[in-house]
Amino acid sequence: MVYGHDATARDQLEAMLRRWGIEPLILDQLPSEGQTIIEKLENSAAQVGFAVVLATPDDEGNRANHPDEKSFRARQNVVLELGMLLSKLGRNKVVILLKQQEHMERPSDIQGLIYIPFRDDVKDASVLLAKEMAAQGYRIDIRKL
Repeated sequence: MVYGHDATARDQLEAMLRRWGIEPLILDQLPSEGQTIIEKLENSAAQVGFAVVLATPDDEGNRANHPDEKSFRARQNVVLELGMLLSKLGRNKVVILLKQQEHMERPSDIQGLIYIPFRDDVKDASVLLAKEMAAQGYRIDIRKL
């Protein structure tokens, strides 16, 4: 699980995955052992078969000299960790849950990724997320959606 500053969405996603019988790997909950989050990601990636990236409108930005183009963005760490997981796992094993997509800027030059929009509650993305995970071999009881 990769996430930014939206604690509510993070907690909803974690609870949903646990309800499905999936034990999410949450880097900031692992012992640091003197490692940075990036080092923990590198060292833990071998244990990961699928990644869910929670892209929430935590930051604002625009092109230089174009304040009229201001939009919301995921945190920079989320975009970096997304790239690392794409490299380690491949596009078919990484899903991006995009909160309030109509207001969000997507990372540039990244095509063919799996984006699943949701409005305010991660639960709104549950059916599509379950389908993507099932396509990668995860067994999710439809009654727990």
